[in-house]
Formats: sequence, structure tokens, C-alpha cells
Amino acid sequence: MRVILASTSPRRRELLALLGVPFEVMAPKFDERVSPHLTVEEEVLDFAAGKAASVAGTNPGSIVIGSDTMIFLNGEKIGKPFDEADARRILGILSGKTHTIYTSVAIIDGGGGPGLRDIETVDVDMRGFTAEEIERYLATGESADKAGGYSIQGEGRSLIAGIRGDYLAAVGMPLRAIAGYLKSRGVKVPCDVDKIYQDKTFPNWRNFD
Repeated sequence: MRVILASTSPRRRELLALLGVPFEVMAPKFDERVSPHLTVEEEVLDFAAGKAASVAGTNPGSIVIGSDTMIFLNGEKIGKPFDEADARRILGILSGKTHTIYTSVAIIDGGGGPGLRDIETVDVDMRGFTAEEIERYLATGESADKAGGYSIQGEGRSLIAGIRGDYLAAVGMPLRAIAGYLKSRGVKVPCDVDKIYQDKTFPNWRNFD
């Protein structure tokens, strides 16, 4: 069965590839507009479903996977920064605090399956960092297109004191839920998902043991 990842994210492509399942990548045509009327859980699931639906509509009979990541802190839903100034503002808010990452997956199954809507949450403790440290990090260019303005698997590791939860979900995709669904639909998943979590070979993962 044809499997499609509805994403422009290189990290999500890398994560899904860990399963060893052949898949295609297509860019979703979906406008992520944050609504003040939705909870963070509703919003992150709607974004993932919207991405998947935008690709599933033109690819009938396929299993289409959409995913989204959002950060929640002190009542504020935080997505990708609009620009460098917004990234600077967001990092300042996160400094010295614990925030929660919400990563969703939505699967639309054109082959007759029930599909999937699932969320993983991860708590992240940030160090207290100075304005100079923020500027040095912004200079790496990692903040662009990252929820919260930082990359947990990149240089952003230096800003983090610790995490509690699924590291891969924090990076951008809850693999266990996806693998379980694909197996339930008869898709061969050659990789042992538990071994992925035991070996922890994805960038920076072992730093959080």
C-alpha cells in the first residue's frame, strides 16, 4: 500500500525513514493559522489532519501521514517563529522554564482503514540563558521553521537542561503510534521500533539519558 508523508520537514522525513517502510514525501497545502478558540490539543491535531487531508485529496487509496508540533507555556500556544525577532522573543520566554511539547500525528487511510489521530506530550526543562547566548544560537540559523524557535536534535541541545517523554516526539514525530497503525493495516514494518528506542542513534538522543 502506498504511504505518503505530508510534510516539508527534513527531520520528519528522517524519522519516518527509521521504520524502513518505503514512502513518498509530498508538501501539504495547508495554512497553519492559530485559533484562540481551540485548545492546544485540538489545534495540533487539526493542523496534522489538515496537512494529511490536503495530500490525501489528490492521492486516493493511499495512507497519508500528517504531523505537527506545538509548544505550550503559561497559556500560550507557541508554533514556528515568524522571523528572527519572533524567535528571539520566544527563546526569551522559554529561558529558565519548563514547557510542554505537543506532537500530533493524523493518518488518513484511503485504503479503507479507520485512520489515526494521536498526540504525544514531552516536558522540556530549559536552562536560564542570557541574551548573548540567544544571539549566538540565532546565528546558527536553527530557529527558522522550528516550533519554539529551537532544534532539540541540533545546537539547541545546549539550551536544554532535560526532557521527560518521547524524544522522537519532541523532535517531531511519534513513531510508535505510526508503526502500530501501519502494522495493523498489513504494511510490513521491517524495523524493530523498540530497538530504535533502545539504541538511541538519532542525533543528540543519548545526551538526554
